[in-house]
Amino acid sequence: MKANSILARTVRAARPADLPAILMVLEAARGIMAASGNLSQWRAGYPAEADILRDMDREGGFVVQEAGRVVAYFAFLPSPEPTYATIHDGSWLEDTRPYHVIHRLASYPEVHGIFRTVLDWCAGRDRNLRIDTHRDNRIMQHCILQYGFRYCGIIHLANGDERLAYQLPAG
Repeated sequence: MKANSILARTVRAARPADLPAILMVLEAARGIMAASGNLSQWRAGYPAEADILRDMDREGGFVVQEAGRVVAYFAFLPSPEPTYATIHDGSWLEDTRPYHVIHRLASYPEVHGIFRTVLDWCAGRDRNLRIDTHRDNRIMQHCILQYGFRYCGIIHLANGDERLAYQLPAG
């Protein structure tokens, strides 16, 4: 009945009352990353409660619910994204129109198809999407490319850390 489970998914704005459930999802995602060899992304308490609350304040924090349970979290934020202003070793596919960026996408390991659920929801609101990930996050890179994003180059976070940057082609 996996198909019915996916059909029962809803995406909604995150609320402060969701914070404990979101933090549990983020911890599970850290475990997925570590188990797959991505030992340096999302360390030192990132993303923290303050990051999630900031997403909510910007009306950009969302949860995915399945059977009434929060099973995933993501941020869907409008441009501009300051860390995307400069891209190295490449260029954005389209750099003149506003876009949305997807950050902090996390789910439980036993819940499958979350990436597609989230991206379908996001693409239904803005087709000009950007996303980035850590070089060691092979799972996310695979999902990003499988969905149709194109690799555009390298961006640097405010702390100087490198990320691989992608954009969904228009159309």
